[in-house]
Amino acid sequence: MKPTNLSEIGLKQTIENLIEAGTSFDVEQLDRIYHEDLQVIMIDDQEQKTITDKKSFKELFSSKKENGDPPLNTWRKFNHIEVNNNLGHVIVMRRVNLTGQERKLILSIDLIWSENRWQVTREVILMPQEF
Repeated sequence: MKPTNLSEIGLKQTIENLIEAGTSFDVEQLDRIYHEDLQVIMIDDQEQKTITDKKSFKELFSSKKENGDPPLNTWRKFNHIEVNNNLGHVIVMRRVNLTGQERKLILSIDLIWSENRWQVTREVILMPQEF
């Protein structure tokens, strides 16, 4: 994991580190990047909403690793990166298989600078049919 700083460059690097950790199921790194109060809100193309916390979301990646699932797609396209004092916001498009099928996702990610690093406090994951 590469070091980050309190800037848009550091914020983007944190998301790059998050993608690297998530696609390789590196739960130890996810634990470091995800804030203790993490909230993940997923809305699928049928408008079904699922809300999970840090423990549950890490378990998703742990199960993929334990099942021997292949690494996830690392494709990403950054649409927005913003730092406002110690708060950050990133919007990124991804192609990834979180639920058994590779899907196009739009992620809105909120972060806070805490303990001398960026930590993800909320991920809103939208799974549209197309974009």
